[in-house]
Amino acid sequence: MTTRKSAYPYWFVLPAAVVFTVLFLAPTIASFWFSLTRWDLFTTQFIGLENYRQFFREPFLIQGLVNTIIYAVLTSGTKTVLGLLLAVLLTSGLWGQGLLRTVIFFPVLVSTIGVGITFSVLMHPTRGLINVALAAIGIHGPGWLTDPALALYSIIFVDLWKGIGLATIIYIAGLASISPDYYEAARIDGATGRQMFFRVTVPLVRPATVTVVTLSLIGGLRSFDLVWAMTRGGPGFSSDVLASVIYKQYQAGFYGLSTAGNVILFLLIGLIVLPLTAWFNRKEVDL
Repeated sequence: MTTRKSAYPYWFVLPAAVVFTVLFLAPTIASFWFSLTRWDLFTTQFIGLENYRQFFREPFLIQGLVNTIIYAVLTSGTKTVLGLLLAVLLTSGLWGQGLLRTVIFFPVLVSTIGVGITFSVLMHPTRGLINVALAAIGIHGPGWLTDPALALYSIIFVDLWKGIGLATIIYIAGLASISPDYYEAARIDGATGRQMFFRVTVPLVRPATVTVVTLSLIGGLRSFDLVWAMTRGGPGFSSDVLASVIYKQYQAGFYGLSTAGNVILFLLIGLIVLPLTAWFNRKEVDL
């Protein structure tokens, strides 16, 4: 005799499923559909893949895509490395490490728009405090946000200043979960500090590394507010990222093209983050 499985437990899943469908699944499907059309608020015309073809024909759209990848890779990689090094330093018994943790984490709490506006003033080519300080010691400061070769990297620097604290706190939590017995065993075996770092610390904080890399990559690929507050994608299109390009297309009334850009951004995040996370998790199991 077979026992009929009760549907009662599934009722607990239903509210979450409804919210997920309404707020994520339905808008995602709608975005894919509208990316295949030329539409405005009142009319819709199906044009197939024309929006995607146009996207990859426009040099400034390609520039935004390339800048997005550069931005995400540099910010996530640097946050991972510096976050781990700062976490090791701030858990080593350093004098005043509690105060230093607060100082490093504080920028995370500040509004991104506020940070962007503040640094755009500090990086002004003639009146900004940074170039004024450099001029005082005889150095001619560059146009941090007005030079097309420097604008994107100046924004990346500000993003690192603001976000490194979160990576550091995550790594501090990861280091706190490592048993001291591992380090004691390594010392007994004659391991040096360098060997303990690379053979004990780095492998055992892998879960924290997965979290930092994933959050940093997603944040970098989706970055918009800091770019818009500091340069609005300028000068020209030199610091445009996908999100700012998409916003500009919406402003110009190219709704279908901007929706296609949203889909491309969605796919880009999935194609980069999901395989990388799977690779990290597989390595973690191998340990």
